[in-house]
Amino acid sequence: MLSTPHERMNFMTLKLNEKFLNGFVAEHEMTSMEAQVRTAHETVLARSGAGSDFLGWVDLPVDYDKEEFARIKAAAARIRKMCDILVVIGIGGSYLGARAAIEFVHSPLYNTLAKDTPAIYFTGNSISPSALSDLLKICEGKDICVNIISKSGTTTEPAVTFRIFRELLEKKYGKDGARERIFATTDRARGTLKEFSDKVGYETFVVPDDVGGRYSVLTAVGLLPIACAGIDIDAMMQGAADARELYSEKDPAKNACLRYAAIRNILYRKGKVTEILAAYEPAAQMFCEWWKQLYGESEGKDNKGLFPASVIFSTDLHSLGQYIQEGLRNIFETVLDFTSSADSVKIPNDPENIDGLNFLSGSELHDVNRTAMLGTLFAHTDGGVPNVVLEIADRSAYSFGHVVYFFELACAVSGYLLGVNPFNQPGVEAYKKNMFALLGKPGYEEMRAALQARMQD
Repeated sequence: MLSTPHERMNFMTLKLNEKFLNGFVAEHEMTSMEAQVRTAHETVLARSGAGSDFLGWVDLPVDYDKEEFARIKAAAARIRKMCDILVVIGIGGSYLGARAAIEFVHSPLYNTLAKDTPAIYFTGNSISPSALSDLLKICEGKDICVNIISKSGTTTEPAVTFRIFRELLEKKYGKDGARERIFATTDRARGTLKEFSDKVGYETFVVPDDVGGRYSVLTAVGLLPIACAGIDIDAMMQGAADARELYSEKDPAKNACLRYAAIRNILYRKGKVTEILAAYEPAAQMFCEWWKQLYGESEGKDNKGLFPASVIFSTDLHSLGQYIQEGLRNIFETVLDFTSSADSVKIPNDPENIDGLNFLSGSELHDVNRTAMLGTLFAHTDGGVPNVVLEIADRSAYSFGHVVYFFELACAVSGYLLGVNPFNQPGVEAYKKNMFALLGKPGYEEMRAALQARMQD
């Protein structure tokens, strides 16, 4: 049982509701998994498994660089004062977590809402000339700061984008002025970006050696943009720290994080090979994107792994709802249920009742939204789709930190249960090598010739 004040508090932050798994996962199946789950959990905490060099995130919420944390807050304060727009340049884990946090805590409309913090745009995550041109137009006539995030500084998408924005800032403010407006989050001691930043005098923050990109949202990678948006990063780290304490419980029966990892592996072994993360708040859409990278990149290897997909309901009920209800029965859903809302919107009465909805007059929209969720849960489970429900107290910074840690730990445990290394990504390198070869990068001449021959076949 949960006994300490922190345990009781955090149980209310995130609660695992297994009601909609009845008929899909039996308790004896959970019991039979306990030994495996305990071993996987112990392997993570002891840092004794495959990929153990990348387990810095486990203790990060309590064992982080306090001096750098203070510098992050100070830099964010300066950025908020001197710019209208912060341009964050990064790809994958270098941007998804920060963008997810800003939309989760604030809104997907953050950039257009009235606020005393800068608009924050994320770029360097594609090679689209149209997307970059649009952002450059938005930046015209605005004061700009840039946060370039790259461990090496040589990843094509962010490196090319940084070239363009560095030139823009140097032309607009001069090299000395640009130096004060460019912040680099990169390797602690080596690499192209670190060396260049030290040479020209950019303030730098660290991508820890022992934290992979998809686990890095609670490092400087995510915290600097998040702080620039005026979000309380102390509360966010506290949420993660409390989650770390709570989910250190070794008994899988008492640990919601371990039960979630066990459930998804039980369903996978029954042929449920696609997991759909569903939320009823558009503010969670980028969180779903962060989750898809975390699980897809961690588990998808050795010809194994659940395919991570996502939907935002009720919007996607009008597009994918038919498939989920009656398509292939190889799916299950994990539902993010935000049990409270900071916003109150009541449905007005219509004297003409032209839409026939006066029975909803005076109802809170949040309550109607959750009722739609309940109706969907019943429909989908009746249609043969298991549903895991994660009840989340709110969309606060504290809850974001807590939920991030929950999913990170569950992913690591689940990966070990699956029998893969959850912390490498060898397959990601394949497209990079081909792209470098085809673009004519020195050292790839032989590969380029082979690829060109294949194109002509």
